[in-house]
Amino acid sequence: MSLKKIQPPFLKKDDEVAIVSPSWSVDEDKINKAVVFLEDRGLKVRLGRNVLKQSGPFAGTDNERLHDLQKMTDDPRIKAVFCSRGGYGTLRIIDRMRFSALKKAPKWFVGFSDITVLHLWLSEVIGVASIHGEMPLNFSGKVRTKATFSTLHDALFGGYKPLAWKGTFIRPENTTGEVTGGNLSLIYSLIGTKAEPKTRGRILFIEEVGEYYYNLDRMMTSLRLAGKLRGLSALVVGGLTKMEDTKTPWGKSAEQTITESVSDYSYPVFFNFPAGHTDDNRAFYIGKPAKITLKGEKAVMEFI
Repeated sequence: MSLKKIQPPFLKKDDEVAIVSPSWSVDEDKINKAVVFLEDRGLKVRLGRNVLKQSGPFAGTDNERLHDLQKMTDDPRIKAVFCSRGGYGTLRIIDRMRFSALKKAPKWFVGFSDITVLHLWLSEVIGVASIHGEMPLNFSGKVRTKATFSTLHDALFGGYKPLAWKGTFIRPENTTGEVTGGNLSLIYSLIGTKAEPKTRGRILFIEEVGEYYYNLDRMMTSLRLAGKLRGLSALVVGGLTKMEDTKTPWGKSAEQTITESVSDYSYPVFFNFPAGHTDDNRAFYIGKPAKITLKGEKAVMEFI
């Protein structure tokens, strides 16, 4: 049985928010610019004690990264937690997190990529909605679209608008369901854990970056064998970026590989959703119900 998700309160001016680094390390310059970015939007920013630490590729040891995430989760004055960047590392600490304080004082968690682990743990284990969106690493970048940041603002402060996009649509039709998912590699890594996503009747979002085509096929096949691609309300596919081939060519595009993986099912598949490791990385909610409506050549996702 699916948990009814708690929605954290929307932010307002002068709220205090935090930046932590649960995954890979991040440059100080990126964090300094992210602080300015958030302060310019009327927020007060607190940094995790270990946000700039480095231990190998990680932002500090497992204990240091866990400390910051736990401290900001427990503090009721913090109204949103921004994960500085992705990479890898959240999976190593997530089972040691305590979320009892979060249920009493819910707050938004923001990130994507490796932060998929946190999103799905919050959604499936704790029952709290969160925001799949851009991270401080890229707040100062010139290549992100205006919509990347306007949708993040609207998701945090309320007034989120219907999101429309064009793309390749397979078996298109109007549909409704709770949104789940994130980075495909991280969804794959959570199969068999408490946080593996329930997908039946839901809108499953996936995106990926820097994978070999055969790895994409392996992950999709694994999800199919685990029953995670059966009975979806819809499959929504975001960025499939920097995909790589082997010496012997795979012979199919990423889109063809995914389409083939779900060819036995009748639900709609919507490609080119503007989210993921792309310049147009629009924010949206994980753990909230949405409807997808076809309007001419576009699909429109609206949270309900």
